[in-house]
Amino acid sequence: MTLMAAGRRHSVALRQDGTVLATGNNRAGECSIDQWPAITSVAAGNVHAARNTGRSHTVGLRADGTVLATGWNADGQTEVAGWHGIQRIAAGWRFTLGLGSDGRVVATGRNTEGQRATASWQEVTEIACGDWHAVAVRNDGTALATGNNQRGQCSVASWSGLQAIAAGQLHTVGLRTDGTVVATGDQRSGACEVQNWNAVTTLCAGSQHTVALRSDGMVLATGDNSFGQCNVGSWSKVIAIAAGSLHTLGLLTDGTFVATGSNSDGQCDVVGWMVRD
Repeated sequence: MTLMAAGRRHSVALRQDGTVLATGNNRAGECSIDQWPAITSVAAGNVHAARNTGRSHTVGLRADGTVLATGWNADGQTEVAGWHGIQRIAAGWRFTLGLGSDGRVVATGRNTEGQRATASWQEVTEIACGDWHAVAVRNDGTALATGNNQRGQCSVASWSGLQAIAAGQLHTVGLRTDGTVVATGDQRSGACEVQNWNAVTTLCAGSQHTVALRSDGMVLATGDNSFGQCNVGSWSKVIAIAAGSLHTLGLLTDGTFVATGSNSDGQCDVVGWMVRD
């Protein structure tokens, strides 16, 4: 279950009653989620931080295994109406992935860089989308990747002992079962500087930053901090995190939210949100 998600210019969060909250840019309808029922997980399409477009998309997984999507659909990334038996969802730049209960992955949207070449994947337990690549964890703890490998972001063949995975614009990070983190891809932003992290329980990736939740409720972040998206050192009692292109979200134990980073479109306007009544 993904309790919240962050895109380039918007944020979404799942409430306990299965409804969804949204804030930020709604130019393409990516925040038009008011009527979504029985949602169990959410995903937000990201956009390369350098791109000027404000358009993105939002995806919701329903309790019955069907999927809803709204927002930008230039490449068919919201065409998920025919999906069934889905247990995980992920959204990238112009593409969407769904993990079926059979361990196989379905995909829709842009495939110019081969990011939708997932048809042969089997025994998958976790999925994630970057801007131009897709990654997954198999039930044996190994990783799969497809798409653009310009900076080595798909070089995950040697990874093992994984429980989760996340993808940014040009980097990929994996969470091992022992709470340590591995990374590959673009080294320039510092988003891959995770070698000393430990006791991590949740991992997420923005365009050029990486964020981790520790078992003690503290949050770690590394990488591009030009908008303050890594200023999470003071956060505590956090139970969930999400990373957008230029902002970061945290859900606290009391059901409220914190946010840091770019708020150019109101994507950090989560004060007052509650996941429960």
